[in-house]
Amino acid sequence: MVGTPKKEGWCWRLRLAVLSIGLVVLGCLLLKYLDWRYPLAPLPQVSTLVLADDGTPLRAFPGDGDQWRYPVGVDDISPHYLEVLLTYEDRWFYWHPGVNPFSLVRAFWQNAQSSGIVSGGSTLTMQVARLLHPHDRSYRGKLVQVLRAFQLEWHYSKPEIIDLYLNLAPFGGMLSGVQAASFFYFGKQANQLSDAEAALLAVLPQRPSDYRPDRHPQAALKARNKALARMAVLGVWSQSRVAEAQAEPLFVFAEGVPKVAPILSRRLYQQCTSCNVIHSTIDYGLQLQLEALVDQYLYQLSPEQSVAVMVMDNRDGSVKSYIGSGDFWSATRHGQVDMIQAVRSPGSTLKPFLYGMAIDEGLIHSHSLLLDAPRSKSQYRPHNFTGQFNGPVTATEALQRSLNVPAVQLIEFIEAGRFLTRLQHGGLKSFGPGSADPNPSVILGGVGVKMEQMVGLYSAFARQGLAIKPRLRPEQPQQERRLLSAGSAWIIWDALAQHPYRSMHQKTQGQWNLAWKTGTSYGYREAWAMGVSPRWTIGVWVGRPDGSPSPGKFGRDTAAPLLFRVHSALSDGERRLIKPSGVTKEEICWPSGTALTRPENQNGQCLRHHAAWVLEGVVPPTLHELPDLTTQRLITQIWVDPVSGLRVDPSCAKRSPLLTRKIALWPEAAEPWLPTFWRNQQRLPSLAPECALFAAEQKTIRITTWPDKALVKIPPHGGELRADLMAQGGSGARDWYVDGRYVGSSERALSYQFSSVGLHQISVVDEQGNRDMIQLTISQ
Repeated sequence: MVGTPKKEGWCWRLRLAVLSIGLVVLGCLLLKYLDWRYPLAPLPQVSTLVLADDGTPLRAFPGDGDQWRYPVGVDDISPHYLEVLLTYEDRWFYWHPGVNPFSLVRAFWQNAQSSGIVSGGSTLTMQVARLLHPHDRSYRGKLVQVLRAFQLEWHYSKPEIIDLYLNLAPFGGMLSGVQAASFFYFGKQANQLSDAEAALLAVLPQRPSDYRPDRHPQAALKARNKALARMAVLGVWSQSRVAEAQAEPLFVFAEGVPKVAPILSRRLYQQCTSCNVIHSTIDYGLQLQLEALVDQYLYQLSPEQSVAVMVMDNRDGSVKSYIGSGDFWSATRHGQVDMIQAVRSPGSTLKPFLYGMAIDEGLIHSHSLLLDAPRSKSQYRPHNFTGQFNGPVTATEALQRSLNVPAVQLIEFIEAGRFLTRLQHGGLKSFGPGSADPNPSVILGGVGVKMEQMVGLYSAFARQGLAIKPRLRPEQPQQERRLLSAGSAWIIWDALAQHPYRSMHQKTQGQWNLAWKTGTSYGYREAWAMGVSPRWTIGVWVGRPDGSPSPGKFGRDTAAPLLFRVHSALSDGERRLIKPSGVTKEEICWPSGTALTRPENQNGQCLRHHAAWVLEGVVPPTLHELPDLTTQRLITQIWVDPVSGLRVDPSCAKRSPLLTRKIALWPEAAEPWLPTFWRNQQRLPSLAPECALFAAEQKTIRITTWPDKALVKIPPHGGELRADLMAQGGSGARDWYVDGRYVGSSERALSYQFSSVGLHQISVVDEQGNRDMIQLTISQ
């Protein structure tokens, strides 16, 4: 019958099918045997790559065989490179089973004609097989390569084999993989390659030693242009595109392995040595800029001093620059010690938090009267950095000038242990004996801290009182903790932004949006400068990593100038922080510290006015000198005889009714710095004679060397004036001060030599806190 297939044709097709199935089964069995007898080698370990926030490598740590092999995938590669690679190396990659028989036949014919091996006929899969299993250039080696290629195709998909080639291909020296080569030769990621650069990297693995562009530019140029020409011949790219690429000059970067933010990169690598890629929050451009700035700044320091800088974005806590040392490769500077994580004394940099807490607890406002005076009634008697005292000062002035005595006065009210606990809740981990057993010295640097945590704490001033933990990796969660109220944080930020030394930055006040605080630890061992703008928190440390002192190097002159340069490099605009609604301005009076409208400030009792920032309308009065209710009451009520005008006590008064009056007194320790007519005894009405027995016994002390406002001339034959400082009255030893500077103690007289002419102030304080002061003018 027409159309009926012949029996022979049907049988032939059956035999062919059986044969095909048999060959497939045989091939599978062969591959199974190869896997059992000759398993594929494990894939080489790639380098661990630490990346900036834009994907640019900061630093790499080598993989197996000390090869620089940056992990990369097809999606990370320029499509131009893949086009050139497949066109030049293996046009039929996606069609063959790992081996192209036509290429092998052609290679065999060419080798036979030349009596040597001039062509291998290798596909990309075969090249990957040779990279994983090196062999000699022989027919036996080629057979092994073919079998390994089949194994690869059996285990991996085509895209996976491409990925293997991209990571394993040799590019000269210790470079493996196209990403490492792209950064080494061109300083860019492989997805940013130009046509000419892509062509060069496509042909470089053929002869990596001979085609290295940094060593053999002419050979590299010739090989590149040959690959580009093939793109035009095969019609993959247009002739004009190829001509434009061939005209591109050969320029190579060749600066080796990246070493940006080396200390941070090492830190992140140590946290995850098995990671192939570690993403950081670092801004690559900013990091380079600040590293160059620090390199330049090192020239003015001694060879043993180092520098650390951290910059954090207040919006999310991401660290954008991390410079752990001044010179990573310097042995004298101990450059591989991470000073951002080192435990160091903070000096005075904790003081702003103390003032903020005092505002939150209703102890002070921005212009409360604090005392910078000798602490004769206290066991802990610190001095200022300058060795001088300033008498009554505002809280803002005390903070800006980093005066020690007012800070100790505040921490005695708040208590050192509670203060440190609050900081620890905000994210600070403290170290040392001062942390285990807190005392007032904590506020002057008597505890160990780390810069990283200090940066987190300082961010609270720009983040409405919320401190944020610095984040080094984008996947780290944001961690915030309440440290201060929004109002007190803004008041402290405003005080530090109005710093009297802001002219050091050479900007006008209208442009200034950086609040800053410096600190110098005991013995000049570290110089700190911390800065907070609306967007950025900056930490700067300068010192010797071995803990040795750097005499004469203190925070304001050593660390602050670098802080200002860093701030200038940041994009921050000129805006200032928005004042919270709970902060208002109030006219206050001294000595009471209370609002102008209060009774104790009437009838001429408001001796000095200040416009103060207050929180939630609370205007606290001036603090006692010590947190002890038995000390002098500063706002007191007195009774006055309406006829004589003399001060009386109700128990001894001869007349009634009596007039009552509230009066604000100065703290006793403030009186040596006050004009005579402002002192308490001058402002209180005289005590009526009939009440003299009720007056508290007072042991007055009076300077007897000269009367107040005396004029003394230097002897004609002497260049300086020497005198015995003496006083009558008082109790116990006497501490003497000249121009606010402590000059010594004596039971009777103290010999002192005046070194300059002009106006001088002489003060004396006995062991009970009684004091006297005179002014002296010395002339030639």
